[in-house]
Amino acid sequence: MGVKFDKWKNTLKTIWKCRVQYAFLLPYALIFTIFFVLPVIISIVYSFTYYNVLNPPEFIGLQNYINLLLADDVFLISVKNTFVLAVITGPLGYIMSFMFAWLIHELPRFLKTIFVLIFFAPSIGVNTFMLFGTLFSSDSYGWVNAYLMDWSITSAPIFWLTDPTYMMTVIIIVVLWMSLGNGFLSFIAGLQTIGKDQYEAAYVDGIKNRWQELWYITLPNMKPMLLFGAVMSITSSFTVGEVANALCGFPSTDYAASTVVTHLTDYGSLRFDMGYASAIASLLFLVMILAKKAIVTMLNKLGT
Repeated sequence: MGVKFDKWKNTLKTIWKCRVQYAFLLPYALIFTIFFVLPVIISIVYSFTYYNVLNPPEFIGLQNYINLLLADDVFLISVKNTFVLAVITGPLGYIMSFMFAWLIHELPRFLKTIFVLIFFAPSIGVNTFMLFGTLFSSDSYGWVNAYLMDWSITSAPIFWLTDPTYMMTVIIIVVLWMSLGNGFLSFIAGLQTIGKDQYEAAYVDGIKNRWQELWYITLPNMKPMLLFGAVMSITSSFTVGEVANALCGFPSTDYAASTVVTHLTDYGSLRFDMGYASAIASLLFLVMILAKKAIVTMLNKLGT
C-alpha cells in the first residue's frame, strides 16, 4: 500500500508541477471524454439491457448477445460480409496507399502535387456514389453494361447493384477506391520527414537496393504514420455501411450487401432497440480493438 501511495503522491506532484500544460490539455480531454469515452461506456452498459428509448432500460443480462450470435441470421450474414470486406479492402487498401505514396514521392514536385490531389480526391467530397452508381447502373445506359454489350461480352444488362452475385464485388471496388485517401496523405507527409542523410549513411553501411532501403530505413522511420494509416484502414474496412446503403439500397437483395454497420443502423435508427444496437456496437468495437492490437504488434517488428 505504501508503494502505491507514493506513486500516486509523485503523480499528483508531477501534475501540479506541470499544471499550466495540463490546463491547456484540459479542454481537449473534456471533449474527448464526453464525446468519445462516455458514449463507449454507456453503449457497453446498454448492451445488457432492453431499451426502446420510450421506457427506462430493463436489465436482461447477456440476452442481446445470445440473440445476436445464435438467433439472428441477418447478423451472421452481416458479419460474414464485413469480414470479407475487412480482409480484402483493409490490407489491400493499406498496402496500395503506401505503395502509391512511395512511388509518387519520387516524382517531381509539380507532378507529385497533381497525383496527391487525384489520390486524395475520394476523401474531400467527390461524389463517389454518383460516379459508381452511373458506372454500374443496372440498365443498358450504365457505362460498364454499355461497354460489355458493345463488345458482345453480354447480350443483356447485368444487375450489378441488385443481383447478390455481383453486389459485394462492386462494393469492394468502391471501398478500395475510397480507402486510398485515408492513410495516403499521412504516408506522403511521413516520407517527406526522412532525411536524405539517413539513406546516404545506409548505403555506406551496406544497403544495396531500394527494397533494403525501404525495409531498413523508410518503414522504421514511418512507424507513427504507418500506425495512423492502420487505424484509419481498420476503421474504414470494419465500418462499411454508407457505401452498401447508397449503392445497393436498404435492405439489399437477400441481405447480400448487409454489413454490421447497416444492421446496427437498422436496430438503432429504425427499430429504436438501443440495447440490441449497443450489443452490436460493442462487439464491433471489441473486434476493431483486437485488430488494431495485432497490427501494432506487427508494425513494432519492422526493421528488427
